[in-house]
Amino acid sequence: MIKDLWFTVQTIDKKTFAISEYGHWEKVHSFLLLGEEKAVLIDTGLGIDKIKRITDQLTTLPIDVFTTHVHTDHIGSHGEFERIYVHEGDKDWLVNGIKGLSIEQIRKDISRDITFPTPETFNPSTFKPFQGEPTGLLNDGDIFELGNRRLIIFHTPGHSPGHISTFDETNGYLFTGDLLYDETPIYAFYPSTNPVDLVNSLEKISEIPNVSMVYGSHNTLGIKPKILEEVKIADKFLREKELTKFGTGIHKFNGFSVQF
Repeated sequence: MIKDLWFTVQTIDKKTFAISEYGHWEKVHSFLLLGEEKAVLIDTGLGIDKIKRITDQLTTLPIDVFTTHVHTDHIGSHGEFERIYVHEGDKDWLVNGIKGLSIEQIRKDISRDITFPTPETFNPSTFKPFQGEPTGLLNDGDIFELGNRRLIIFHTPGHSPGHISTFDETNGYLFTGDLLYDETPIYAFYPSTNPVDLVNSLEKISEIPNVSMVYGSHNTLGIKPKILEEVKIADKFLREKELTKFGTGIHKFNGFSVQF
């Protein structure tokens, strides 16, 4: 086990690791997936501390970074890696900055409700989210072979225009980013979000076959796949009640909630 003051490393299996930041109110998870030839890191966390310090201890394989979406808490350590991939829908935010969110608000959010010691290098008053050109783009249906491990990309917009989910077909793990998690609401109430797209994306992932576990990017680490049946029920309810629009509030279901 890796002991670290900021990151909590949890073993999902011998080739899959969650790198979690439980000392911050967002309780964000990044995920390192190892193949025999290369590795993929799904998101790079908050950027409060350097995540590469952890990945260097877990593998010597070359790492490609898959960006679930371009929000501050998912791209924090992107600058530590050479190969970064993002969907076209979020590329502009990665290059030119996140739209609709002031740097003052970003700094306020990154610095509040912290319960673990932060490194001396972290200064919220000067904190800036990563900006840079991606190595390449992720597209719906893309397949990546890591060496005895196959990943499939699903474009799942709503929370952001270019949000993606990653299905590890080899193990049945579905990494849903901020499309699906428990405890706190999944949100699509900012101007840059889209409630209709979010519900369509939830329906899309609920139809993926042979899911063994769902891994969202916040809160509980690992949700049993029966939640996808609850997603189907929720989708039907939200559409029938015409709730898929801004201002309809928080809608609670069995195991998760959404906010429009």
